[in-house]
Amino acid sequence: MKTAHEIRPGNVIMFNDSPWVVQKTETTRSGRNAAIVKMKLKNLLIESSTETTFKGEDKMDVIILERLDCTYSYFADPMYVFMDAEYNQYDVEAENVGDAARYIVDGMEETCQVTFYDGKAISVELPTTIIREVGYTEPAARGDTSGKVMKPAKIVGSDIEIMVADFVKEGDKIEIDTRTGEFKKRVN
Repeated sequence: MKTAHEIRPGNVIMFNDSPWVVQKTETTRSGRNAAIVKMKLKNLLIESSTETTFKGEDKMDVIILERLDCTYSYFADPMYVFMDAEYNQYDVEAENVGDAARYIVDGMEETCQVTFYDGKAISVELPTTIIREVGYTEPAARGDTSGKVMKPAKIVGSDIEIMVADFVKEGDKIEIDTRTGEFKKRVN
């Protein structure tokens, strides 16, 4: 059992007799009153979302989910198919993949974590950084060297367009932070 203060995004809690994944938390403290925790929750079973408020001291059951390291295999509309080390295939619905779908491309080598509840794959978590190739970007502007100069770049195999440093060229491999979608560095 954890208190509402201790719950973080990504935790799964039992609420109204069903499992909910916490997507966002916001704690409000006032001078005289007890702290209030607002949570954005997504039901794992019926795919509905809600926002609710708890007192900071409210006790909640945290559910431990099974996680497996898997690699992406292919997309079979509307399912993303992942495979573990023993070649078992797991289907994850496109809506459960969420924002991670932007970074999933054919032939990706990074290992993802697939989360299961009662034997059903419910979400996919990417590594914090991934390496992708720049498909198109404008050439560097000469003489523009003051401060941190950024320019847009499109990534090969996806519709992602991110801001990269001015020295990045087409064909360069770059490291991207999947949590923020920001350029981290150029990779040799």
